[in-house]
Amino acid sequence: MSAALLTAAGTTPLVLDSPHSGTVYPADFDHACDPLVLRRAEDTHVEKLYSFAPDLGVAWVEALFPRSYLDANRDVTEIDQALLDAPWPGPVATDARVLSKVRLGKGLIWRTTDEGTPLYARKLTVAEVQARIARCWQPYHAAVASAIAAAHARHGYSLHLNCHSMPAVASRFATDFPGLAHADFVVGDRDGSTASAAFSARIVEHLRSLGYDVAYNHPYKGVELVRRYGDPARQRHSVQLEINRKLYMDENTLALHAGADGLKAHLRSLVALLLATDPRSL
Repeated sequence: MSAALLTAAGTTPLVLDSPHSGTVYPADFDHACDPLVLRRAEDTHVEKLYSFAPDLGVAWVEALFPRSYLDANRDVTEIDQALLDAPWPGPVATDARVLSKVRLGKGLIWRTTDEGTPLYARKLTVAEVQARIARCWQPYHAAVASAIAAAHARHGYSLHLNCHSMPAVASRFATDFPGLAHADFVVGDRDGSTASAAFSARIVEHLRSLGYDVAYNHPYKGVELVRRYGDPARQRHSVQLEINRKLYMDENTLALHAGADGLKAHLRSLVALLLATDPRSL
């Protein structure tokens, strides 16, 4: 196992991954931003909410490095060249939707926080960005790809839940919808391209049956990890699931509150539902 991630092998068709909950800040980060401000970039405590999953035979992949150091839910072409002291030697994304994220400072390597605070008082070298990709992005994606391939080989289909959290209200530089009050959950499958509509609907309906307000593909449709590994035509179903942090934590202190236990129980019920779901019969 790479020092950049934590993994647990599975025996079921289900794979969970948490790319943004890492709290191990590398010594070479050399950021100029207040550490507490950086902590607010994390999908805080997401790994705790799903800590039951490996005991159920669910494969688990968790980034230990922080999202602000390298965002594993971005492609390696999503380079913010304004950060660099020299031109990037590899391909750079040109898709308009991707470029809008880069302009917000949210490329593969973050330039600003969600509130627009610069992370660095310096330019990054090409070599250090390449090193972050090699140490963090590559092993993380290799682990997710391997877990999904193994699940699919065992069962003839795979189910992948890409696990995230979101602030109660969208920050100024976080999305294209600043100030939006988020639903309790957002289920994203990139408009049906990374999972079957019936599979995504099962998740939405289950969460709504528990009393939650659930949005579908707005404002989060899913990003690189579901785009790369979701292929419903081949029975590989990938869904991004965003949880509103107000349900389980104090966003100012980052402390868990009393709602965390109930939420965790509901997530366990969702996982149980998915383990009992064969998407080929939906």
